[in-house]
Amino acid sequence: MYHNPLFLALDVPRLETAAELARKLSGHIGGLKLGLEFFCAHGHHGVHELHNTGLPIFLDLKLHDIPNTVAAAMQAIHVLEPAIVTVHASGGRAMMEDAKAAAGENTKVVGVTVLTSFDDKDLSGIGIDHSPYEQALRLADLSHAAGLDGIVCSGHEVGAIHDQWKDGFLVVPGLRLPDGRKGDQKRVVTPREARDAGASVLVIGRPIRSAEDPVAAARAIEATL
Repeated sequence: MYHNPLFLALDVPRLETAAELARKLSGHIGGLKLGLEFFCAHGHHGVHELHNTGLPIFLDLKLHDIPNTVAAAMQAIHVLEPAIVTVHASGGRAMMEDAKAAAGENTKVVGVTVLTSFDDKDLSGIGIDHSPYEQALRLADLSHAAGLDGIVCSGHEVGAIHDQWKDGFLVVPGLRLPDGRKGDQKRVVTPREARDAGASVLVIGRPIRSAEDPVAAARAIEATL
């Protein structure tokens, strides 16, 4: 686990804004999470720029395709030296096995179980008759069997998954402070609750990015861990 488990989600459209935030917060976070919005806007160049902060890079690309395509995509990002990369666990065991085999030696590959914006109704709408809790545990088991390093899940499931997978690398997004707004997230907990339940990495975006003083917000969260 990282000494500082707090990873800042830099899902912003302007590279200058992302780089400035990363520099300001570098002493209070353990890494940077770059998602689809950032990667589609800035690609390899943007990732290289943020590598200059010296912080580990978490590429949250949620790869999901046939095994050969996902393996090829994983090989294409070797040059970026990401510390963590996500794939969708629902892509199946073969896809996850090939993704892990194609990843860089120092890259952790983690399987996304159930998005934190999903609830029972959302899963039912795509033909899954399990609760988010049940589905997350099922996909965590599949990720483990496929040889991945860990998974992404909500704080509602991380404790149970940690009990089953003691050395799993467990990433928890969708975190909010006790008095914070949920936004489009539905299954949220506080950073402290997630950490206590066994989370390896805590991904936080808007509660820091949108704060009047992002450094003060990061320090306040850091103080609770």
